[in-house]
Amino acid sequence: MELRTFTSTTPDPATRGAELGAAFATQYRRTAQLYLAHFAELGIPSDAVRAIADRTHASLATWAPGLGAEADAIAAAAGLEPWRLAAVGGRTEILAVAPPPREGECSTAVHVGPRLAAETLQTWDWHDFLVPEGLLVEFATAGGMRVKMFTEFGTAAKIGVNSAGLGLHFNILSHQTDSDAGGVPVHAIARRVLEEARSIGDARDIAASATVSASTVLTVFETDGAGSRAASLELSPAGLGAVEPAADGWLFHTNHFLDSALFAGDTMPADSTTMERLAHLEDVRDGLAGLDPTARALAACGGQGAAAEICMTPDPTLPRIDQWATLLTVAVDTQCFALEVFPGRPDEAAAGGLARF
Repeated sequence: MELRTFTSTTPDPATRGAELGAAFATQYRRTAQLYLAHFAELGIPSDAVRAIADRTHASLATWAPGLGAEADAIAAAAGLEPWRLAAVGGRTEILAVAPPPREGECSTAVHVGPRLAAETLQTWDWHDFLVPEGLLVEFATAGGMRVKMFTEFGTAAKIGVNSAGLGLHFNILSHQTDSDAGGVPVHAIARRVLEEARSIGDARDIAASATVSASTVLTVFETDGAGSRAASLELSPAGLGAVEPAADGWLFHTNHFLDSALFAGDTMPADSTTMERLAHLEDVRDGLAGLDPTARALAACGGQGAAAEICMTPDPTLPRIDQWATLLTVAVDTQCFALEVFPGRPDEAAAGGLARF
């Protein structure tokens, strides 16, 4: 995956969307084409894709009018029918109607405590054929908040940090109540948290205000003069759960629910590696704290390098839809308002070093 960067010149969502759509028209059109082909490959009928995309966009425009206006402006500037862009923005909501994948996405580790700045690391695991390019964006909101984030071309946000000292990691989940109802896109919830939340409490209120049709977990964390705190906010149509760090300050999440009530409806397949990846993070926890991001990436591999459970390399013997890759390793610096990124696995990031954005 190639990383593109963009700094917006405006706090107005529609103007920002026009900037993005004009600057990256090729990328937005290509991403929409790739996702629509992927939905067809998964057996989701094209009329169902469009209907869910339209419903998610309507939900977005009602819940977050500014983000709806930004999406409309991106589509217009990129020369895309709005529903095609909405199919990417609501890709998790569309995928909710497909059989659960054999694998999940992402492993997240966050360390917090009194008098400590938050220390984090996440892998973003997905299909490399869907994301030839990713986007790093910096912008200011109308309320004066500055945001830096990573996302796909067409999703509202994925991983990021704001100038209030709050950061966010993002993992997909799967629940038996997920449906084709076309709720607020979970990526848009991440975006509003980054744009508006100054605390974990704010983030929880924002998440709770959205009616969702697909599941995900937003691990949010904050740093201030007293130290740092974190919580994993597990979202599903069945409700919202909050998972707190362990006594040693570590909070890990992969792709199954940790809230006991929500876990009862978890539908991640038994052959997913989500349990193994969580166990791996538990195993390496004692060696992760107090390191810079590059050293943290190395320590997270636990001496196994590319063979570590959190490192994914596509298996060419499997069908394309079952091939998974770690496309990004990222650490969030809430104290200095920055992202540390590497487009690849943690072992590769440890060798090549993470770039600061």
